[in-house]
Amino acid sequence: MDALAGLLDGPRAKGAFLLRMVMDPPWSVRVEDGAPLCVLCVTEGEAWIAPSSGEPVVLRPGDIAVLRGPEPYTVADLPDRPPTARVGPGGECTTLAGEPLAEAMSLGVRTWGNAPDGGTTVLVGTYQMDGEVGRRLLDALPPLAHLPADLWRCPLMPFFDEEIARDEPGQSAVLDRVLDLLLIAAVRAWFARPGAAAPAWYRAMGDPVVGRALRLLHDHPDHPWTVASLAAKTGVSRAALSRRFTELVGEPPMTYLTDWRLAVAADLLRAGDATLDSVARRVGYSGAFALSAAFKRVRGVSPQEYRAGV
Repeated sequence: MDALAGLLDGPRAKGAFLLRMVMDPPWSVRVEDGAPLCVLCVTEGEAWIAPSSGEPVVLRPGDIAVLRGPEPYTVADLPDRPPTARVGPGGECTTLAGEPLAEAMSLGVRTWGNAPDGGTTVLVGTYQMDGEVGRRLLDALPPLAHLPADLWRCPLMPFFDEEIARDEPGQSAVLDRVLDLLLIAAVRAWFARPGAAAPAWYRAMGDPVVGRALRLLHDHPDHPWTVASLAAKTGVSRAALSRRFTELVGEPPMTYLTDWRLAVAADLLRAGDATLDSVARRVGYSGAFALSAAFKRVRGVSPQEYRAGV
């Protein structure tokens, strides 16, 4: 598994908040949903994103923006337009005074706005729970990643635009997977752009020693790794591996392994109904008790609480 594949193996939208927003000026929406990650695409017109900190960014047709939560932001026709609507947790749309807007501004299936033939169309896909996006992916992204159309040209966007307003059996599952693919395409393009500041562990994949060590950890989290066994596999001494790994990745090998194991465990917990014992064995822990102790220590909640979305 290469670095990018390992990073991107995390997105698992489950009942994501998906919306086509169709607007005519003037308009401004404050998003305060606390979501961990949101993807915004413009297919017509233009929209400004004004984050809580940082400069506003304009999105034009074909552009995409990935916003890392939970900080609020504003989407509007002008960068300084005061908001007149608010999106809260769960995608609930209201006026600033709290009056419901979902019904008044409904324009059809997953379509919302102030004009049926408005000049601006924004596609919105929001991951609503932390476990749906790996922590390492979130940490690798800036608060606002903007990709102009000429930097990424993704064929998924027209498909997303077409599918988001369809009402077919299983449509929610289809849209969840399309959102995952759209996010993966955007992140891949983000790291590939000229002058990109990829995270240290990503750059470390190019190192002949540390890159091999990372691939071994990613491919076999269930193996009973020690620094000694990892060093033997990479052909260097324990001291040399520890020093080089920490220097390039930013943390020691076993610390990285723990984080990776728990990230994989988190995905397995949310993805199905596997027992805690089976999840533990798949990520290198002796049983449910050992996994629970590590999970609670690092993530602050038990695996059961995490699975339940607590």
